[in-house]
Amino acid sequence: MYPATEPYQSGMLDVGDGNRIYWETCGNPTGVPALALHGGPGSGCVPGMRQPFNPKKYRVVLFDQRGCGRSTPHASNPAVDLGANTTDHLIADIERLRTYLGVDRWVLAGWSWGTTLALAYAEQYPERVTALVLTAVTTTSPHEVRWITRDVGRLFPAEWSRFRDGLPEADRDGDLVAAYARLLNHPDPAVREKAARDWCEWEENHVNLGPVRRPNPQYSDPLFRMCFARLVTHYWLHGAWRAEGELLGNVSKIAHIPAALIHGRLDLSSPPDIPWQLAQRWSAAQLHIVAEAGHAAGGAMSDRGVDALDRFAEAP
Repeated sequence: MYPATEPYQSGMLDVGDGNRIYWETCGNPTGVPALALHGGPGSGCVPGMRQPFNPKKYRVVLFDQRGCGRSTPHASNPAVDLGANTTDHLIADIERLRTYLGVDRWVLAGWSWGTTLALAYAEQYPERVTALVLTAVTTTSPHEVRWITRDVGRLFPAEWSRFRDGLPEADRDGDLVAAYARLLNHPDPAVREKAARDWCEWEENHVNLGPVRRPNPQYSDPLFRMCFARLVTHYWLHGAWRAEGELLGNVSKIAHIPAALIHGRLDLSSPPDIPWQLAQRWSAAQLHIVAEAGHAAGGAMSDRGVDALDRFAEAP
C-alpha cells in the first residue's frame, strides 16, 4: 500500500432525483485516471481506498454512492425514498462524474459490492474502461443473496439463528431480505434500530473469520448502521436489478479488457466460484485466489491489488 494522500480537489455533484454525490480526486492530476468503487452498498468511500494507487502515477477518483457517506439525502433517514437508488442510477452517476471531471477512459477498482457495480458499468460502457481490478468479487445475483442470507448459516448456526430470529416468526421461513427490509421501514424507530443492529451483527459474523473478533467500528454509528442496512437490503431484494446470471452472461462485452480478479480462498460471504466462472469467460482476466484470505481487502489481497494497479498504470 502506498502512503496516505489527501485529496487535491473535492465537491458535491448534482446527479438528479434530488441527489448530490460527494466526490474527491487525489494523486497526480495528470496521471492515469482511475475510479475506486466502495462496497456495501452503503459503506461509502474511506481514506484507505486511496492507498492501493501509486499517487505519482494515478489520478484517483473516489465518490460516495447515492444515499451514503457524505452524499445527500442520506439513507439513514427513513423518510428518504430509495426508488431512485438503483444500479442503473449509480451507473448514470458514474458517467455524469466522468464527464464532469473530463475523463475519457479510466481504470476501475472495486471491492465487494463495488465489483458488481464495476462489472455492470463496464458491460454498459466498455469503451470507457481501460482495465479492472476487482477484489472480493460478487455479482449480487439472487443466488448469491440466498447464499449470504440463508445457506451460509450452516457454517454459523448459532449466529444465523439469531439473525433469523430477529424477524417475526411468520417471516422466518420466507425471504429474509424482504422481511428485514420491511422492519427497516417500520414506523416504530425502535423496530428499525433493532433490525439494523441485527443485520449488521450478521454481516460481521460471516465476514470476520480471524481468530480474534475485530468489530467494524462503523457499525457503532447508528446512522451508518441504518444507512448500510437499508441500502444493502434494498439492493439485495432486487438482485441488483439484474437477472440471474446476467453479469456473467455479458462478460463477452468486456472479455478484451485486462482485469485482475482477486478473491480469498476462505471467503464464506462470496465463495470463489463466482470469480472462477467470470475468469472462464474473460480471456484478458487473471484470477488470483489468495490462500487463507476471507472477504477482506488487506494483507495478501491488497498486495495482489497493488501489483495489478501498478501494472495497469504502465500499460499503453
